[in-house]
Amino acid sequence: MLSTTPRTVLKRGKDRARTDRADLYAVLDAGLICHLGVLVDGAPRVIPTGYGRIGETLYLHGSTGAASLRAAWAAPVCVTVTHLDGVVLARSAFHHSVNYRSAMVYGLAREVEDDGERLDGLRAITERIAPGQWDAVRPPTRKELAATAVLALSLEEASVKVRQGPPVDDEEDYALPIWAGVLPLRSVWGEPEPDPRLTPGIPVPEHVLGRS
Repeated sequence: MLSTTPRTVLKRGKDRARTDRADLYAVLDAGLICHLGVLVDGAPRVIPTGYGRIGETLYLHGSTGAASLRAAWAAPVCVTVTHLDGVVLARSAFHHSVNYRSAMVYGLAREVEDDGERLDGLRAITERIAPGQWDAVRPPTRKELAATAVLALSLEEASVKVRQGPPVDDEEDYALPIWAGVLPLRSVWGEPEPDPRLTPGIPVPEHVLGRS
């Protein structure tokens, strides 16, 4: 079950809460980008970034020179992942909504210092964005690793909220001659576009073709 802390228990839209950790994993494992919320010099900052999950730990990365990453070390952070599944068109302006799946993770982020865990975290991030790519490319050099900060965040304190289905109008509005329903939204991969400097004759690898 998901945690029940003051920050994770929904105050509004309680019927949209999901309490199974499998729902949390499903939202995280379907995403490509998360948003990291952190205080930088006393002001809130929200950073879009790639992420990866290994079990009960979420990994994020960035430049060691990034102020947002430095501010997140051993500091309270909030990470969110959201999927927009459709626009809900109601009979009244008030009841318009969206269908979505979202997760929020709270906790103290820690800087990953162990070399083995750093590589595991970076692999998880790469494989979340591009499955099969880690084993197909040159691994990071020591210089590249030294320039990369890796953060780890426990999934212990998290909440999931989901809205699906048609609009919910006021009862008297259902008789209005106004179209209502859902406009679904789906993301699809396009055809792979080769690098202009790609050596001639190198085919698109199967793990890339499989996503297009």
